[in-house]
Amino acid sequence: MSPSLRKTAAVLAGKATGTLSRITGRGGGTTLPGDVARAIDPAILTQLTSDLTHGSVVITGTNGKTTTARLVAWLLEGAGHSVVSNRAGANLIFGITAAALNKASPGGRLKADWGVFEIDEASLPRAVKEIQPKATLVLNLFRDQLDRYGELESIAKKIEKALTTLPEQAHVLLNADDPRVAEIGLALQHRPTWFGLHDDRVAQQTLPHAADARTCPRCGASLIFTAVYVGHDGAYHCPNGDFQRPEREPDITAQDIVLNGFDTLAMTVRGIRLEVPLGGLYNTYNVLAAFATAHALNLDPLYIADRLKTFKAAFGRQERIDLQGRHLILVLSKNPAGFNETLRTAVDLAHGRHLVIGLNDRKADGTDVSWIWDVDFEQLKGKAKTVIPTGNRAFDLAVRLKYAGVQAESPQTEPAAALDSLLAHTSEHDTVHVLCTYTAKLDIRAELVRRGVVEPYWET
Repeated sequence: MSPSLRKTAAVLAGKATGTLSRITGRGGGTTLPGDVARAIDPAILTQLTSDLTHGSVVITGTNGKTTTARLVAWLLEGAGHSVVSNRAGANLIFGITAAALNKASPGGRLKADWGVFEIDEASLPRAVKEIQPKATLVLNLFRDQLDRYGELESIAKKIEKALTTLPEQAHVLLNADDPRVAEIGLALQHRPTWFGLHDDRVAQQTLPHAADARTCPRCGASLIFTAVYVGHDGAYHCPNGDFQRPEREPDITAQDIVLNGFDTLAMTVRGIRLEVPLGGLYNTYNVLAAFATAHALNLDPLYIADRLKTFKAAFGRQERIDLQGRHLILVLSKNPAGFNETLRTAVDLAHGRHLVIGLNDRKADGTDVSWIWDVDFEQLKGKAKTVIPTGNRAFDLAVRLKYAGVQAESPQTEPAAALDSLLAHTSEHDTVHVLCTYTAKLDIRAELVRRGVVEPYWET
């Protein structure tokens, strides 16, 4: 079969698979079409993305990929560009392929200006090889799914190796506040663009229990942190002078940060005030990273600030849903660093008192759930009025909450029972923060779809 016929066959088969998946209710066609197409033509993603007028942006890191990718796509679309993106969050190479297939014509032509793809950390090398992105963004590296990836150092080395294969003109944007990401950047031949926070008012002075990058990658000494923002992200240096935050003032810096629960955040970047309808200090990094990427792609900073005011979060990332008068806020919480921040935002910044906490151990979540013992659930003690553990590991979660001194309701392994418990223990007009691992979030959302209060995520 000729290459052109193979490409056409792969596109048609992939599109048919996606349509069948949606019709039969087996999913949104966000992954399987990519599997089918790649089985027919392993080079299909390279061929499709080569059609893009301006090229691709690839975003990786442990936390924040989906939100940051959506922010970048939002900015590009507002500037008049057509964008193809894996918006549903299917971030393995098959998900990216499926997203490209979905936008391609039956003849195999991808008519778009930009591709904006979030990619799983371990899949970045393959994505870089096949897509050759014009800009690659690394947000952070936190401990996540050790049963799949291993330690942070091994992931950092894979990312570093992938970035060294990019051409000199490609943009590499790195979080200067993350020691493991900084280690990657200092090893690159061409200087990346560094971004980071600089506001002691929102910083802590000591590392949380769940912090991962505590030591100098060169001599092994304990790093000294003068500011801690999220997890192990902050301002740091080695006491022996072997390693430090790459720039005292990164290229793109956020200052004068104001946080308003899960509702809004504001910050000043290069003298311009950014106001975004997202909440939590962790989203400050996502917004800053999106600004840095858009700036590298020559979008006007004043335009960026104006466009960000109207941003809408992705499904399950601070998504707001009403259920019989209750105001639900769905927030993905999938590892110690992320969970600690969403808990802090929910109870301290948003003054939330009602929570549903979901824990699953499926492949997409990570089958090892021992990490819940590194989450500071003690933050809920004396503050939360209602806490409902759910998910297929709800009883493990209930034990952890008991040891944290948190009075929780009966564990509910089924999402329908969890929502019924929520309705029984809350009143109309109450706000409920739903903090869940990835598939637990999907289960809760699927039940909300069944009850007719929200659309399937692939239609949002």
